[in-house]
Amino acid sequence: MPLVDHLEELRQRVLRSLVAVVVCALACLLAVRPLVRILEEPAGSIRFLQLAPGEFLFVSFKVAGYAGLTLALPYVLYQGLAFVLPGLTRGERRLIAPSVAGSAVLFMAGLGFAWWALVPAALNFLVSYGADVVEPIWSIERYLDFVLLLMLSTGLAFQLPVLQLLLGVFGLVNWQRMLSAWRWVVLISALAGAVLTPSTDPVTMLLLAGAITALYLIGVLLVAAVQQFKEETPPESPPPAAAD
Repeated sequence: MPLVDHLEELRQRVLRSLVAVVVCALACLLAVRPLVRILEEPAGSIRFLQLAPGEFLFVSFKVAGYAGLTLALPYVLYQGLAFVLPGLTRGERRLIAPSVAGSAVLFMAGLGFAWWALVPAALNFLVSYGADVVEPIWSIERYLDFVLLLMLSTGLAFQLPVLQLLLGVFGLVNWQRMLSAWRWVVLISALAGAVLTPSTDPVTMLLLAGAITALYLIGVLLVAAVQQFKEETPPESPPPAAAD
């Protein structure tokens, strides 16, 4: 296929993905009030204020955008696969599809971990610290920025095993080298926990750093399993040459 046709196909698939995100975001905008109430649940009895005219309106667009992107993610991944797969070998196709599916599952797992573990831990720490001095009354925009950013960053951090698996399958690194770098992983996980945590409280940082370290070790196990499978699987014999 000529390069121009490839670029046209890429443009079409990007446009379809953008349309899917916009449609899902508009659908979520119609139900944004229940979504905001759900996001407010971890805060318990905290009162939220609108500190500027139109603040809740902009918050509504932001929440609908995040929710629409999450809902449209499977279709966006499908469009990416449909563009990439025809140019890959059979072995690469067997690798890419499970990797993309695993990436989507890990992203949702990251959102769930942030929602049920990180957000409550961070809010409990922040509310209890200084509760006898100040009354917690929060801006709705800043609160939702905190929750959405924490969930998004955790979902992205949960992609680590997929990245390790791809590096291992393509022979760029082996599981022995990954395991020997565990000290650096612990240090980098702590730094990532500090950078990715909007609240910068120690409880959330430790939880996220521990999760990243555990995911790295899971990735090491996956790479070791793939290497073992490669060693036990005989290489494919080339097809016989056609007779003249």
